[in-house]
Amino acid sequence: MSEFFTTYLPIYLDYLAVEKGLAKNSLASYGTDLRRFGTWLNERPLDGVKRQDVVRYFQSLRSSGISARSVARSLAALRGFFRFLVRERHLKHDPTENVDNPKLWTNLPKSLQPSEVEALLAAPDLETPDGLRDAAMLELLYATGLRVSELIRVKLEDLVLDAGFLRTFGKGSKERIVPFGDTARKAIAVYMERGRPVFNRKNDPHLFLTNRSRPMSRQTFWMKIVKYARQAGIRSHISPHVLRHSFATHLLENGADLRSVQLMLGHSDISTTQIYTHVSRARLQKLYDQFHPRA
Repeated sequence: MSEFFTTYLPIYLDYLAVEKGLAKNSLASYGTDLRRFGTWLNERPLDGVKRQDVVRYFQSLRSSGISARSVARSLAALRGFFRFLVRERHLKHDPTENVDNPKLWTNLPKSLQPSEVEALLAAPDLETPDGLRDAAMLELLYATGLRVSELIRVKLEDLVLDAGFLRTFGKGSKERIVPFGDTARKAIAVYMERGRPVFNRKNDPHLFLTNRSRPMSRQTFWMKIVKYARQAGIRSHISPHVLRHSFATHLLENGADLRSVQLMLGHSDISTTQIYTHVSRARLQKLYDQFHPRA
């Protein structure tokens, strides 16, 4: 712990006790949180701490299993400490100023690595009608980022296969047009030619049908995706929503702009989409820590 830290921490705790009237338990908690940060910094001076250092610190807390509530309390303690130091002119800048609330970090959506997606999409048996249907569903889900409820509701009339787009109705019955690529288009075309006719005994308008000639249900598709994940060797939690998250994350990681991703996902508020920028940032930080020689 640096000399600067050990000098000003008692002064700050006295300020909290006298000026703010904090109770003994609260002071003890603040002291514990701040000393833990000081220990993590080791001998590094406080005036050299940057925003990315604070972010890395809180990521290390989360990865060590510390609860979200404790992480949020630690950030509050650090913010108060740095603001005090800047106000008293012991520091020139506050590195916690633009640090996101840790609550966001605890709710980051899970997404798959591109290699895991490839393994998952390759899992269905393309020699069977069931496999052709499941492959088309997985390809379309990853290609469009549809919600599973939107995927199972797709009807033939919603699909413009040659042009590679479909119409869907999201939350609040809001209509949107979503594009998809050649891989998904080919998978759907093969399913419609060789798979769907086997299931279509009742002239149902839905694109994806079961062996009973009914529209695919959310629960059935969920079980299928879990089965294919096991076949693909994916050990992490999997659900249809994970593919939606992977769609958004991979688009942003490859340079797509946030507004376009928002439109494709059907988010009414762009702040909902912005959580994926945190996913990308977290992955970049992990890669940096893993591969940079001076990380």
